[in-house]
Amino acid sequence: MSRYSRTPIWSWRAALAFGGLATALLAAGHAPASTTRDVGINGFKYAPPVLTVPTGTTVRWTNHDEESHTVTSATGAFTSAGLSNEETFAETFTRPGRYQYFCALHPHMRATVVVE
Repeated sequence: MSRYSRTPIWSWRAALAFGGLATALLAAGHAPASTTRDVGINGFKYAPPVLTVPTGTTVRWTNHDEESHTVTSATGAFTSAGLSNEETFAETFTRPGRYQYFCALHPHMRATVVVE
């Protein structure tokens, strides 16, 4: 007698069904894991001044200056509190577009995130 003959038929069907479901999910693909990209604030500048990222990316700004800075969307889509030295602010971009931002404390500081 085979060792498989003692296993109830429903367990084989369940295993096949689950395997088929797993295969279908893998074949259908999945959304890529979210990524994080960094922008530094140093010398009263955002670096890089233009950052292009795919939809779903989280952008994290870190202030390396001794002066406080903000990350403020030109359209009001996002804004940070004043960031002290080595503090961070993050925003996840879920829609394609061009997001211009500036420092509310030093308005000459300007940069852009391009979401594709």
